[in-house]
Amino acid sequence: MTKKFTHRLAQMSDVEDIKALMAAAIYELQKNYLTKEQLEIAGQFMGVDTQLIEDQTYFLILNGEGTDEETIVGCGGWGKRKTLYGGNHTPGRSDELLDPATDRARIRAMYCHPDWARNGIGRYIMSICEQAARDAGFNKMILGSTLAGQPLYEACGYQVIEHGLDKAPSGVTVPVLTMTKDF
Repeated sequence: MTKKFTHRLAQMSDVEDIKALMAAAIYELQKNYLTKEQLEIAGQFMGVDTQLIEDQTYFLILNGEGTDEETIVGCGGWGKRKTLYGGNHTPGRSDELLDPATDRARIRAMYCHPDWARNGIGRYIMSICEQAARDAGFNKMILGSTLAGQPLYEACGYQVIEHGLDKAPSGVTVPVLTMTKDF
């Protein structure tokens, strides 16, 4: 039986629920790709970017919308600002707006609750975000991917253009892949 998911724009009142979903996704879905030390650093680098919510480019994926069992099963968005990934606290942020004629829109902060992984939520978020970016005039995308996210993004037509590392002050590094797609 196929689940029918719905979506809505995230609101500031959703931030605590988003944080809980992100933590569950980071520590469960990446545990086969990162060491314990790397997971801790990933948890510190990643997080909620409220600018996406303010820009109305961040979506929640719901199961059982409008029922007593309504559950947030995923979240993700697209960015029209220069920041590629990370939360409000991540160093190197830039809220500079991108130019759709020359710049790539960003796929941002994609997470699926571990209990709902492998149910099409990632592809659903990607389709919503890509369409919204196209509607805003963008014809090419870029994202920063974890190793756990790479298979989804490749299945959606993204290609790795750079293998990078985020380095914590402790010296622990976490792999980050830069991936692109043109429409």
